[in-house]
Amino acid sequence: MADTKHSKYSKLSPFELKDNLIALALSHTDRLMLNAGRGNPNFLATLPRRAFFQLGLFAVSEAELSFSYMSEGVGGLVRHEGLSARFHTFVSQNRDKPGAVFLGKTLSYVRDQLGLDGDQFLLEIVAATLGANYPEPDRMLRISEKIVREYIVREMGVQGMATEEVDLFAVEGGTAAMAYIFNSMRENKLIAPGDKIAIGSPIFTPYLEIPELNDYQLSKVIIEADPKAGWQYPASEIKKLEDPAIKAFFLVNPSNPPSVKIDDAGLEAIAKVVKKRPDLIILTDDVYGTFADDFRSLFAICPKNTILVYSFSKYFGATGWRLGVIAMTRDNIIDQAISKLPEKAKKELDTRYSSLTTEPRKVKFIDRLVADSRAVALNHTAGLSTPQQAQMVLFALFNLMDSRQDYNKALKALVRRRDAELYNKLGMPEKEDTNSVDYYTLINLEEVSRNLYGDAFAQWVLKTQNPTDILFRIANDTGIVLLPGSGFGVLHPSGRASLANLNEYQYAAIGTALRKLAAEYYEQFKKGKK
Repeated sequence: MADTKHSKYSKLSPFELKDNLIALALSHTDRLMLNAGRGNPNFLATLPRRAFFQLGLFAVSEAELSFSYMSEGVGGLVRHEGLSARFHTFVSQNRDKPGAVFLGKTLSYVRDQLGLDGDQFLLEIVAATLGANYPEPDRMLRISEKIVREYIVREMGVQGMATEEVDLFAVEGGTAAMAYIFNSMRENKLIAPGDKIAIGSPIFTPYLEIPELNDYQLSKVIIEADPKAGWQYPASEIKKLEDPAIKAFFLVNPSNPPSVKIDDAGLEAIAKVVKKRPDLIILTDDVYGTFADDFRSLFAICPKNTILVYSFSKYFGATGWRLGVIAMTRDNIIDQAISKLPEKAKKELDTRYSSLTTEPRKVKFIDRLVADSRAVALNHTAGLSTPQQAQMVLFALFNLMDSRQDYNKALKALVRRRDAELYNKLGMPEKEDTNSVDYYTLINLEEVSRNLYGDAFAQWVLKTQNPTDILFRIANDTGIVLLPGSGFGVLHPSGRASLANLNEYQYAAIGTALRKLAAEYYEQFKKGKK
């Protein structure tokens, strides 16, 4: 495929390339630009947000109980005495407000179903909402961690594990989790320049880019999912993980952008590798797991080996809130690996963490993550802001208390209808894959060409058209912005479309526009044959 005027953009991160595509799409003022490039959802959970704002009003009224003699708007810290009674009065007086009603139910659920101290929960979440104190503990507020842990364990398909065996670190979304984990793995000698790490591909682009930075200089071993096998990892690819030189395996599950969860056979195959390689560290980013049916994380299959990253951003429509967690079991191979480091390395780490404790070797990796996130010296001010933690707790409770899972069903139906509309108008057969979550879709240019106009046309497209050029032409001719699949490690020419950020009729319009463009390419193909 020859170089073209847009070939220079092919090396850009897809998230940088999109700016050029958007500018081109917007250059035509006589039409609407449809940006299907970014995964920011256009839906969000309203009830837990209503609850947060009602909680804010109650919390401020509690603060005003102190210093009430002052007229300058000065309040004080939350008072424990009588807090529960005042809360019930507040809920009762606001029965016409759904958020307040939900708040009242959370106290009952936390106390009666989770078995936690209702008074302590109320004190913690009210104080957290005010944001008047540093996070304490810095890793995550105590009751908040227990509640979010229940959500994580359930949604990640963890069975047979005591929830008390799981530790959480509340972080500023999944991207912060990635940055913290890469950094702490390096600082704690778990990875070093030249080391091999395996990456499940296709994958969220930064997982491909970060290892190449001067900070890390890691050697990547790509574990390639097979599009012909429903984007599952073939046994031959998983077998690569048996290489003892591979220090860690990083993956996104369900995948980004194919949006397919690892099936049971794949999970079992990875589990068998871990039995052979008990030292293999796994990082699984499971942000899309809540969109899957019967989801099971590798955290559920290989808990001692796995660091779990989960973000509330997509499922609750909360990218602006920056809410995520890192989860680890208390008994894990990462802490074991640190304990087996050479004495010289241990002494270096003793010095690094000596300001935290008189026994730095006892500091667990998840707590080292917290310290490293603030360059250790600022550990005393570490932690996710407490109002963010309060909203995270309300999101988690919203899901836990939804016994019929109505919100979950609604979101799944929403993205799947959008997927069906796009492919129906594109003239492609409807996909049938129980492992697909349909948050994104990869529009395979070869597959579309073959389905619409046959093998010869598909081969002509592959031979004569540059995929990046096609994306620019789509943006220019139709106002539609797609991201290049190649930027996510996809080997075939394709465009990634998010199914989360536009409405059904707009996805229908995308399908129609792409089909029209394919017809124009076909006319070029026919002229060439003549």
